[in-house]
Amino acid sequence: MVYTLSGIRFPLVPSVYKSSQSSFNGDHRSTSLTLLLKKDAFSRKIFAGSISHDSDSSSSVVSASDKVLFPGGQGDGSTFLTDQLETSQLTSEDPQEPSSVRNLAIEDDNKLKETETYEAISAHTEVEDGQESVPSLPVGVIDKAQSEVASISADGELHMETDIVRPKYVSPPGTGQRIYEIDSLLRGHRGHLEYRYGEYKRLRAEIDKYEGGLEMFSRGYEKFGFTRSASGITYREWAPGAKSAALIGDFNNWNPNADTMTRNEFGVWEIFLPNNVDGSPPIPHGSRLKIRMDTPSGIKDSIPAWIKFSVQAPGEIPYNGIYYDPPEEEKHVFKHPQPKRPNSLRIYEAHVGMSSTEPLINTYASFRDDVLPRIKRLGYNAVQIMAIQEHSYYASFGYHVTNFFAPSSRCGTPDDLKSLIDRAHELGLLVLMDIVHSHSSNNTLDGLNMFDGTDGHYFHSGSRGYHWMWDSRLFNYGSWEVLRFLLSNARWWLEEYKFDGFRFDGVTSMMYTHHGLQVAFTGNYNEYFGLATDVDAVVYLMLVNDVIHGLFPEAVSIGEDVSGMPTFCIPTQDGGVGFDYRLHMAIADKWIELLKKKDEDWKMGDIIHTLTNRRWSEKCVAYAESHDQALVGDKTIAFWLMDKDMYNFMALDRPSTPLIDRGIALHKMIRLITMGLGGEGYLNFMGNEFGHPEWIDFPRGDQHLPNGKVVPGNNNSFDKCRRRFDLGDAEYLRYHGMQEFDQAMQHLEETYGFMTSEHQYISRKDEGDKIIVFERGNLVFVFNFHWTNSYSDYRVGCLKTGKYKIVLDSDEPLFGGFNRLDHTAEYFSFEEWYDNRPSSFLVYAPCRTAVVYALVENEVKPVKG
Repeated sequence: MVYTLSGIRFPLVPSVYKSSQSSFNGDHRSTSLTLLLKKDAFSRKIFAGSISHDSDSSSSVVSASDKVLFPGGQGDGSTFLTDQLETSQLTSEDPQEPSSVRNLAIEDDNKLKETETYEAISAHTEVEDGQESVPSLPVGVIDKAQSEVASISADGELHMETDIVRPKYVSPPGTGQRIYEIDSLLRGHRGHLEYRYGEYKRLRAEIDKYEGGLEMFSRGYEKFGFTRSASGITYREWAPGAKSAALIGDFNNWNPNADTMTRNEFGVWEIFLPNNVDGSPPIPHGSRLKIRMDTPSGIKDSIPAWIKFSVQAPGEIPYNGIYYDPPEEEKHVFKHPQPKRPNSLRIYEAHVGMSSTEPLINTYASFRDDVLPRIKRLGYNAVQIMAIQEHSYYASFGYHVTNFFAPSSRCGTPDDLKSLIDRAHELGLLVLMDIVHSHSSNNTLDGLNMFDGTDGHYFHSGSRGYHWMWDSRLFNYGSWEVLRFLLSNARWWLEEYKFDGFRFDGVTSMMYTHHGLQVAFTGNYNEYFGLATDVDAVVYLMLVNDVIHGLFPEAVSIGEDVSGMPTFCIPTQDGGVGFDYRLHMAIADKWIELLKKKDEDWKMGDIIHTLTNRRWSEKCVAYAESHDQALVGDKTIAFWLMDKDMYNFMALDRPSTPLIDRGIALHKMIRLITMGLGGEGYLNFMGNEFGHPEWIDFPRGDQHLPNGKVVPGNNNSFDKCRRRFDLGDAEYLRYHGMQEFDQAMQHLEETYGFMTSEHQYISRKDEGDKIIVFERGNLVFVFNFHWTNSYSDYRVGCLKTGKYKIVLDSDEPLFGGFNRLDHTAEYFSFEEWYDNRPSSFLVYAPCRTAVVYALVENEVKPVKG
């Protein structure tokens, strides 16, 4: 009997997980799981080894002597000592190592210099059926100049489409002084900023000295976790709190005595497993496995911290680590180059699992085939994907990460995700990952919490390591090995999966010890540079931006920061934190605040101030609403505006209502003015472009609280955990007009590039007329927020003299409007100062409309969607 999970077939076997009180002496056997393998692959039979523990030593040392018997033959008595096979030696030129480096685990014994050349290992290993296995390639610091793809032929030779390669390199720190030229107010906090930059430079210097630089340091995944060579598999894990450790899994029948590990002086446990006699790997692809450790908290089985894939078997609660190393013919080979970074970002925020119109968990393949073409058609140039890192709790929206290097198995395999990204690149879309380095799931069974049995392993110990609102663990960014883990994690997703950048979640929580909770940031610089600032976390953000921009110059980094920290989007060489963009989170909060009032009470100056309140020279991604506003307990903008009328009056064959007319009009205006004034990038959460009805509610059961109260669930329903794209596509529904407007808005920006224009001027914010007029690029935007008044021959100022025409009109019938404007009309400006502009022209401004006029210099067809 078998069951299928995310494209992998498992035999049904008894659960192998035992409580943390289980003993190492048990010989727990189960059927070997060989996922996606040939049926008759040889299994590896192992006699139990012995464990010795030296209680007098400060570091535990476990030795193992594993006898390997081959099926159908006699044991030859050969002994394989793990310390004789691929054991890395740590060397240091300076015996007086700084304290922050004493946790250093492994120095790469194959450091590659910039001038080195790289050759494929030509060794071959016989496997069954007489085929040759594909040799492992040395991982160099090769940056393929033409985005070429390396391929391996059947004879094991490496073929490149181009011979041009260049080493990847992270530039050294700069002086860090330019921030004072950009913002003179920073000089009053020079002491703090100089200390911060000094810590950053100190870490860069120590990483250079002890690790060979950030380029080497950020490749921890080549040493930790599972690495395969021509002769076998090496597994390493940093767990200094563990007293003993053993690798267990389907490959050795979960026998804790079979593959025990050795510990070095830095708390790194290691084991080497030689290939089977037939040359096949000692751990079959798809095998379940864990590391069993004797810890201060007792015996525990954990998923390896650097695991590349993990799954939850039906009927089991904790996930299992999966050894993922499919045959070459099953691996996805990237075919399309990564797009260049666009001048302006138009981001479609998406969640793969809930991207189906049906009440189910969608797959990477379906998202690739069905959703990506939609995003392209709508006019967005980037897709930001949430919930990629594995998370055992689906309703966490992907923010309680359990396995940082593993893509969520709910939606498919790692190669399915690669195929999705490759298709996006074919469509010219950037793929940004919503990465979570601000906190971690507090799960102990399948997460990092208490991994080695201690509270302060990857995280701060005590209350500082716990986020009381998120119920999650907080990283210790001052730990050497935590830095290695997180920096390598960021690089892994860019290198292995070819993501084009990140949206870093929860950055405000990282940068302050109060995590931004119950704190109202007023803009006073003392709020940013003081004792409440977590300098270790800020320095980590500087380092990770160095890795991103140094090794992947076209990659994008966006930080979710509500505080507005100065220097956030200034390069690290100039003294900044190094992000490309900040999420302009205050805009969405302002719209929710206004939507709770009558629009008669809206202040034009208040709207303008919120949209434009951002730091000079620091770019922002603006959004009217994101996934946060769509979650249960909140409301989307469309739902705030139209409420229950959305259920009964969105069909065109039914008469509309005043609430629907108002809602559709304001929905379009809010989104356009947010894009027009809010930043240099724009973001929309999937479905909100057409005013998706209702909210997001992940499947959940009843929650029983310790006090006896019960929080009712939704009977584990997926009904509201999906996106009804069919509503936006249905031409007989008013949702369709809203979707058409959003599409026209995106294409308008693509045509005119107004978000990144250096020219921006707000000429009118009239509280009486409820009119806002501004220029951006060669466009003039006219918003009439008045609920009843329309204005004929309304005069608007402009910079340039000439002929203007309408290029976008929210009142167009295609967009659900009332067709009150003549699109064939031409508008000629005259040279006469008005609203502090040298020219002006006359327009008709109907109530609750937004109209965009373009200067006719070169004939560009108006955007119709």
